[in-house]
Amino acid sequence: MTLSTAEAVTGPSRGPVLGLAAQLSLLALLGSTLSLTAGGLVAGAAYGLVLCGLLGAGLGRAGMTRLGAANAVTLSRAILAGGVTAMVVTSFTDPVNTAVLVTIAAVALALDGVDGQVARRTNTATALGARFDMEVDSFLVLVLSVYAGDHYGWWWVAIGAFRYVFVAASWAWPWLNAPLPPRFSRKIPAVVQGVGLVVAMAGFLPVPVTVAGLALAVATPAWSFGLDIRWLYRAMRVREAARSRWATDPAPARHPALAH
Repeated sequence: MTLSTAEAVTGPSRGPVLGLAAQLSLLALLGSTLSLTAGGLVAGAAYGLVLCGLLGAGLGRAGMTRLGAANAVTLSRAILAGGVTAMVVTSFTDPVNTAVLVTIAAVALALDGVDGQVARRTNTATALGARFDMEVDSFLVLVLSVYAGDHYGWWWVAIGAFRYVFVAASWAWPWLNAPLPPRFSRKIPAVVQGVGLVVAMAGFLPVPVTVAGLALAVATPAWSFGLDIRWLYRAMRVREAARSRWATDPAPARHPALAH
């Protein structure tokens, strides 16, 4: 359900509205063909409302007059995540079509690198677009990890909880909010998480192999977040040491010629 080019360049107020319409259309299609529960449809619709409301607010704060092609791709991924949400909530009480669920999730994950490529090639990369992409990735992984938790043990929800725990920790320790240097290896956990969770959803591998894949999907982000936290902690200590030196160093002596 990728938005068309014409939709991609519409104003910020229209883009989220079109996105919400697409989200509700996808839910109606899934609900009518796959018999989703009322709870699943409500969850998907609530997600769509929050998503498009936050996107509209973000566009307004950023002063952006166009949604842009890259953000349109991200919005398409976000809409697919809404369909996954509805199906996962339905799966708590009723069986769902695993093939459809895996397909939608796989397409949403596969499009992860497309929006970034589009932004770079069209020279339209923005802070809002990067944040939008990251939030969609995080939410989709969280929903997929909930599905895995329901089928393989709730400790696997940790796969999708890493970023949200990190954000909560930053409220207590503000130094975690400092900017991080670019690091290509941060892309590795996203790939491992996506592959591990989709394989677990498909259920075509023996359970021990699936669990091993989920364990790797937990260990990889733990390693990545550990590297970032260590870097942020060391940077915080360097800043504190610099402030301490400036606070304790005596004021420079004035030149005798300037004493009067």
